[in-house]
Amino acid sequence: MIEVFKTDVTERHIANMLIERIHAIFRHYRANFDLDDCDKILRVKSSEDEVQHASLISLLQEFGYSAEVLPD
Repeated sequence: MIEVFKTDVTERHIANMLIERIHAIFRHYRANFDLDDCDKILRVKSSEDEVQHASLISLLQEFGYSAEVLPD
């Protein structure tokens, strides 16, 4: 399953740090940012089950960033 989030992350080093945290906490997720997109997209793919929206949004909020699920 793949989920796409709109974020307010603008700096590559922050995006890389958040990806490292996501991969450490959610070992079956693969995440990447598209900071060139106007919505500063975070894509998360789960190899096992559904992506935990609330947990990912909370993780970004812990670091002072916002995220929201983009509709299909």
